[in-house]
Amino acid sequence: MAVTVKFLGSLRHAARVPELALDCKKRLSIGELVNELTSELPELKRSLIDQQLEDPRPNALILVNGREISILNGLETKLKDGDEIVFVPVVHGG
Repeated sequence: MAVTVKFLGSLRHAARVPELALDCKKRLSIGELVNELTSELPELKRSLIDQQLEDPRPNALILVNGREISILNGLETKLKDGDEIVFVPVVHGG
């Protein structure tokens, strides 16, 4: 199964690449994909994962084929061959 992962804004800098083409041996969920990406890219983990919640959703919009995962099945959304996953950083301010 092949998927494309894109990083925008500050997440692109943290990942050190704008895009990855991944060949997955099994069908992954978004949560599993995030775990694999952050274990391979520790700088991305610091930018993407909320330390208190241990969750990427406070820090990024995650899109699968242009649809935000909250309208799909959240982190349990299963990926299919050819899917495009985009991580868009959320800007916090006060």
